[in-house]
Amino acid sequence: MRAALLATVLLGGLGHVPTAQARTAAPEPVACPDHLDGRATCWRGRDADGAYYTAAVPADWNGSLVVHAHGGPDLGDTSDPARSGEDLERWAVMVDEGYAWVGSSYRRGGYGTRMAAADTESARRAFVNAFGTPRQTYLHGQSWGGDVAAKAAETQGGRNGPYDGVLLTNGVLGGGSRGYDYRVDLRAVYQFYCRNHPRPTEPQYPVWQGLRPGSTLTAAGLRARLEECTGYAAAPADRTAAQQRNLDDILGVTRIPEHALESHLRFATFTFRDIVADWLGGRNPFANAGVRYTGSHDDEALNAGIERFSADPTARRDLSYDSDLTGEVNLPVLTLHAIDDPTAFVEHESAYRATLDGADRDEHLVQTFTEESEHSGLSTAEYANSLAALDTWARTGRKPTARSVAASCAAFDARYGTGCFYDPDFRPAPYASRIRPRPGGHDWPAMTAAQERAWSRIDGVGIAP
Repeated sequence: MRAALLATVLLGGLGHVPTAQARTAAPEPVACPDHLDGRATCWRGRDADGAYYTAAVPADWNGSLVVHAHGGPDLGDTSDPARSGEDLERWAVMVDEGYAWVGSSYRRGGYGTRMAAADTESARRAFVNAFGTPRQTYLHGQSWGGDVAAKAAETQGGRNGPYDGVLLTNGVLGGGSRGYDYRVDLRAVYQFYCRNHPRPTEPQYPVWQGLRPGSTLTAAGLRARLEECTGYAAAPADRTAAQQRNLDDILGVTRIPEHALESHLRFATFTFRDIVADWLGGRNPFANAGVRYTGSHDDEALNAGIERFSADPTARRDLSYDSDLTGEVNLPVLTLHAIDDPTAFVEHESAYRATLDGADRDEHLVQTFTEESEHSGLSTAEYANSLAALDTWARTGRKPTARSVAASCAAFDARYGTGCFYDPDFRPAPYASRIRPRPGGHDWPAMTAAQERAWSRIDGVGIAP
């Protein structure tokens, strides 16, 4: 089967593909990551929207395909040709397990869940154009890519759609309209204590912008300001008393793990600027008006002095439409999440289950949790086990349980030796237990019929008119 498909692409035989799907040129052979050298053939292409993608076909291909949605979002104006190759190297376990793999670098960096979902679907079509229709096709989303894959499942994964199941690992599943509220709080709390982002001598801007347009501040510069204020990178004995108190207050109020503080502040700076300035045309989707902050050495002073702001309802609506999930899925969805994930905290899973419950689709969901404390990489054996459990569910209709998934991991650990850390009895707390409530909730005005039609015409890739 594999030999026939490879012959098809090498000879340029795409006659079986509809013309609308053949706009993307056939991929070209590239070197595989070292781990896959000699065990798979790898390919790179670029779709009609400018998104680079990488594909891999193992020598022992089982006939099925994993379509990967990467996290981030990365920031930049164009598609990064290296990104999808790096993702392939990171997720080579799926090729090791006999699955073909394809992933998109997305057409540009920056925010846009529906854009990334459309580019992910485009990568799948490019694979089909080149190699034929797989027996089964599974979506895999990691981190923000979990939101992307879940959105793709809702928009592309109908009963007669191209996908057979979805695997979400450490997914950001709370949606953009509420999933970043704790980073909104971090940005405001940090500025209250540190007063250096911006400094009093610099042009002032509201912290909901993340960073003013045109600023030349770099990640290294931001790191230096964080160190200046908190001494976070120094040993506790080397911090000043003021630095230690600032650090204690910021961590106490935001409840962000200390070792993840810099990465969250970086997101609340540069990615917020991308969302607000580049994606929403300067409109503010964030709010902290009425939020009561606790956990500092002086909550009264904090609440009296912290910067307050309310969201532009149209910006919040547009961010919600792009990234919030509806729960309207008809596919098996298996999630894997570290209980102590420092980046996409595990309560995102509660938000996702509540979303599917509200849509009466919870029968399509199985959630698994592990006693790990990483975000970007869990046990290789667990990834292989999760994919196998999803494949069995999709092919046979036999829905697994958290306990049965945990029990099946040992067979994969015998091969990979990376451990199985499942806790089949764990249930995450409600999402609202982790974020500070926004008085008034997350309401936004409904779209007009004209706006809905405009969204439909552009497939949700841009910003609502």
